[in-house]
Amino acid sequence: MSKKQPSKAPAPAPARSAAEPQAARSAVGARVLPRRLTAAAVLTALEGLALAGLGVYMLCVGIAGDPDSPQQAETGGITLLALAALPLLAARGLRLGRRWSRGPALITQLMALPVAWTLYTAGGAMTAAAVALAAAAVAVAVLLVNPTATEALGIGPREEAR
Repeated sequence: MSKKQPSKAPAPAPARSAAEPQAARSAVGARVLPRRLTAAAVLTALEGLALAGLGVYMLCVGIAGDPDSPQQAETGGITLLALAALPLLAARGLRLGRRWSRGPALITQLMALPVAWTLYTAGGAMTAAAVALAAAAVAVAVLLVNPTATEALGIGPREEAR
């Protein structure tokens, strides 16, 4: 005579409320980013804000001021405002830990280096701005290629094909 073990039925899943998936998503999205990534996001945002501020200034001078060429000042202002969108979006993505944001942030730094060189060769008061811009660009680039930052963004060495 063999004893039959009672079959264990799977336990019913607990009832879930509508708010539970939102709470789970919030807990996953609330990961802590490394300081290096946060610093890169802050510096990139400052670059974007500086571009936007300069764009607004050029627009104001073109509209209300007395520039040599109002059309050129207004076009330059609009162009700077459009260019400011790239580092600002990249900074937001970095702050949220989005993988895609590293590319635009690095592109912004690569574009800043020739601008810094041009400001440096202009001399005078522009030398200080050139040094600050170049230092920020190099700092952000170093922070973004740091292994800690790349790991936090989910970017790592590619696995070798087998």
